[in-house]
Amino acid sequence: MSKPPPPAGPLFHGRRRGRRLRPARQALMDSLLPALAITLPPEGATLALSTVFGVGVSSCEIEIGFGGGEHLAARAAARPAVRFIGCEPYVNGVARLLGHIDAAGLDNIRIWPDDARQLLAALPAACVDRVYVLFADPWPKARHAKRRIIAAETLDALARVMSDGAELRFASDEMGYVRWTLAKLLRHADFEWTARGAGDWRQRPADWPATRYEGKAVRQGRQPVYLRARRRPRAAGDSA
Repeated sequence: MSKPPPPAGPLFHGRRRGRRLRPARQALMDSLLPALAITLPPEGATLALSTVFGVGVSSCEIEIGFGGGEHLAARAAARPAVRFIGCEPYVNGVARLLGHIDAAGLDNIRIWPDDARQLLAALPAACVDRVYVLFADPWPKARHAKRRIIAAETLDALARVMSDGAELRFASDEMGYVRWTLAKLLRHADFEWTARGAGDWRQRPADWPATRYEGKAVRQGRQPVYLRARRRPRAAGDSA
């Protein structure tokens, strides 16, 4: 494939802003976000990771819909040599992540404050080693299911940018969305579900930090499910 495809399907649905930001968080939006926010190239052009991070880098990890940013910040703090991109259209969530970055002095996170599918369409092929989709909006009503971030078109886009053997991590406490996601993964030729026993989806792995939403779900008696899928190796000669 000579150039990345445009994003397919409808883009972000949902709130982009909540309560008015506290002065300290607004200050970070004004001062820190401009230094960390990703600028996309013209449509059809490829976004080099060296442009994103300002240094020579060939791979990264991406969290789609990072919420308050606690998982992303914890992963970045634990693995300072790894580069991370967080995608989140919700302004208040972006501000929370900036607070974590500022407090911990993290320099290995960049932010795309909009729909992740726009970013995926611009990234080069096989440049992502892990993708996180944790407690995304489940859109539980049947007429809204098409708004879910996990869809055949999104999995196509992820398969293009993920390296061979890269891992997709998904979590939700909404069983309808879990079943939907697992069905999509099992039908997709480029992904393999890695579970070998019930504990693989019932128990969060030790290197998988909890999110604020997950803690709330557990306190309210809802059991999260954790899915992991591997990007299958590409066929010989397939660079997309």
